[in-house]
Amino acid sequence: MRYPIAIETGSQDSAFGVVVPDLPGCFSAGDTLDEALVNAQEAIAAWVEAELDAGRGIPPASELGALQRQRAYKGWAWAIAEVDPARFDDTIERINITLPRRVLSKLDAAAKAAGESRSGYIARLALTR
Repeated sequence: MRYPIAIETGSQDSAFGVVVPDLPGCFSAGDTLDEALVNAQEAIAAWVEAELDAGRGIPPASELGALQRQRAYKGWAWAIAEVDPARFDDTIERINITLPRRVLSKLDAAAKAAGESRSGYIARLALTR
């Protein structure tokens, strides 16, 4: 998943600001350009995950040239931020895990107490922590 990002250049006294025009409200910053780019990827991932959790779709990326022509971004630098789409793929996949019996016993007891299957319990824990 690749999104154009607009970068407001920083200085010794101010951070680099980053906006993702295709994702309303998605922005970030960093003290250095490298930090700003990494933070932009994290912001995109968080934005996409929040939208998916809310049951909303993800807008496609715009053409970079079209965004560069927008008056609002005059003088800004541009880059492409890439986030692994596998992080957001909800395709069910069967896995095989190995756990000590005592851990499996505790896991099953916790899942039963929560009224969930083992898989559902593990998935919920992973998504909420």
